[in-house]
Amino acid sequence: MIVGIPKEIKNNENRVSMTPAGVRELVKRGHRVYVQHTAGENSGFPDAEYERAGAQILPTIEDVYAIAEMIVKVKEPIEPEYKLVRPGQLLFTYFHFASDRELTEAMLRSGATCLAYETVEDTHGTLPLLIPMSEVAGRMSVQEGARFLEKPQGGKGILLGGVPGVKPAKVLVLGGGVVGTQAALMAAGLGADVTILDISLPRLRQLSEFMPKNVKTMYSSAYNIEQELPTTDLVIGAVLIPGAKTPHLVTRDMLALMKRGSVLVDVAIDQGGCFETSHPTTHAEPVYEVDGIVHYCVANIPGAVPFTSTLALTNATLPYTLRLADKGWQQACAEDPGLKLGLNVVDGHVTFPGVAEAFGMELHNV
Repeated sequence: MIVGIPKEIKNNENRVSMTPAGVRELVKRGHRVYVQHTAGENSGFPDAEYERAGAQILPTIEDVYAIAEMIVKVKEPIEPEYKLVRPGQLLFTYFHFASDRELTEAMLRSGATCLAYETVEDTHGTLPLLIPMSEVAGRMSVQEGARFLEKPQGGKGILLGGVPGVKPAKVLVLGGGVVGTQAALMAAGLGADVTILDISLPRLRQLSEFMPKNVKTMYSSAYNIEQELPTTDLVIGAVLIPGAKTPHLVTRDMLALMKRGSVLVDVAIDQGGCFETSHPTTHAEPVYEVDGIVHYCVANIPGAVPFTSTLALTNATLPYTLRLADKGWQQACAEDPGLKLGLNVVDGHVTFPGVAEAFGMELHNV
């Protein structure tokens, strides 16, 4: 198969979808790999390393899309790429369709097969291609939240861990999945007073068994969130409904309960966000204020640490990429029901329930 690795063009997206080590594995199996010039440079992988691994370097993104049967990316195509996607071409990347009608309609028009990292499941029902980036985003959410609590960044001017004689900051984590768990552990490690909410009692029991003593668990409800907000300095939105739009757990009215300079970090922004006042931001302009509350809603948080993120992503995606290249998507998905769940758009039709529901579109079976 001919595999294409384009350079990411989303704002400040410094990751690349495959390392030279991944390219070598594909080439060893007889596949041809084309990498766009400087695609890996910001992740620490120059063109020469890809060439040594057996890839051919192409000068432009148009060249890569034109030749590749399978495009492997990090983030969803953005508007300049829409016209480059061809009928029958396989795109393997993060899509998050349910929060972006324009992208969904563009991919439907393209006639391509869109296989989304974020809805692929393993035999345990977990999301193996989302987990590594969720781990990065969860840890970074606290790092960024701590930064924007600083007064020069518009925050309260509070140190997350406090100091002897001064109470630490209070952190509220909404969601006890991978992002929420990593965020809670990171915040606790910095000495914050952490509360993590979830609607699953079994999950809360699990969390209570291994979390540090400065992490408390609480059942998630609108009432409990409202009770916590007045004394909370940093809220991490870590809710995920795979492939579907995220519910708003903090409404515009609830912002009035918080003190000015408090910070909201919406890690769920890729799926529409779990704060009503959220809208996507970029690493170039990461925050904005609503009613005196700082909102950090960067849609590609792991892109800020591309070396770590690229390695972690390739570790997870490469086995699936090899399978797709070796067998083609039809056979690979027929043999692996979890991989088949990654099919969101096929030949002009929506094939994932969460996307069809989000936009009231007809659902087709593959």
